[in-house]
Amino acid sequence: MFDLVSGKAAHIPQTPLVPMIVSVVAQVTIVGLVLLIPMLYFTNQLPMPSTMMAFVAPAPPPPPPPPPPAPAPTKTEPQRPVPTTGAAAPIEAPPRVEPERAAIGGEEGIPGGMAGGIPSGIVGGVVGGFEVPPPPPPPAPAPRLPVRTGGEIQAPALVRRVDPIYPVLAVRAHVEGVVILEAIVNEQGKVESIKVLRSIGVLDRAAIEAVRQWEYEPLMLNGIRTPFILTVTLSFTLAQS
Repeated sequence: MFDLVSGKAAHIPQTPLVPMIVSVVAQVTIVGLVLLIPMLYFTNQLPMPSTMMAFVAPAPPPPPPPPPPAPAPTKTEPQRPVPTTGAAAPIEAPPRVEPERAAIGGEEGIPGGMAGGIPSGIVGGVVGGFEVPPPPPPPAPAPRLPVRTGGEIQAPALVRRVDPIYPVLAVRAHVEGVVILEAIVNEQGKVESIKVLRSIGVLDRAAIEAVRQWEYEPLMLNGIRTPFILTVTLSFTLAQS
């Protein structure tokens, strides 16, 4: 207080800039060392990364060059006739053009040809030209199959009938009965074949020989003769004495 009164008091500097900068630098240095030393220590403890190998594939070969373009066809100009100079006489056009006619009768022909040939023939040809062969005859119609009579198809009328002869052996043995046959008649009405449907032993042969001689009128179907099949029944009976 007395100093203030006397005017000899010492004043504190108002801008302490240098000590403050030194203090800040010292503090930053200390903090940096505290953080940097642990990092260096742990860095030495970290494992080393493994070495990586990289392979680079070779570049693909360049594509083959395109084929050269085909040469454009050259146009050849037709050669023009070169007029010739000379003393040729002019040719007059005929008033009418007639076609050429070949001579017939051997006046004009091919050397070595035959007399009586045709114009524009060949050497050694046939007299009168080539003959066209006639067309082949039409194939024969297929044979018609026999139809069975009965119902709408009625058997034709019997033209000739031959009675069977009673066998002597059957007469002595007193054999009687009914023989049933199946006969096939052709287009002309004649019996071609016979089959026994019911047999009586010794009487079968006599029945077959008799029916084989029978004749019928032809069977007409749609205006065409047709073979047919029919059943024949023959009864053998001995007369009572």
